[in-house]
Amino acid sequence: MLRRFWIAGVVVLTFAPAFAGDVVGEWARADGKAKVKFAPCGVSLCGMVTWLKDPTGPGRIGQRVFYDMKPDGANAWAGTAFNPEDGKDYSSKMSLEGANLTTAGCILGGWICKSFSWTRVK
Repeated sequence: MLRRFWIAGVVVLTFAPAFAGDVVGEWARADGKAKVKFAPCGVSLCGMVTWLKDPTGPGRIGQRVFYDMKPDGANAWAGTAFNPEDGKDYSSKMSLEGANLTTAGCILGGWICKSFSWTRVK
């Protein structure tokens, strides 16, 4: 019996950080240009494009644009973001406050960041 509790504890501790703040699900960018779905990928979170206002642009539906997003404080994650417009990866951070998600791609060790606001798709 003790072994079952130990196994259950390991499973909960392994997957709980990826779900902190309940960011899992689909989010629409505030400027109306894209939707991204965040889901667990291993012990981190990944975000894939699910909709684009301009499907002829550089982004593609199904493209992974956030990856290796790991907990970085309360309702915050850090990892990597891919920008389809320039084809480059950037250090990334995101934070959740209520129903609002903010993502940022950064350069120079996080000194310069470009942020985007997102709302949960219902």
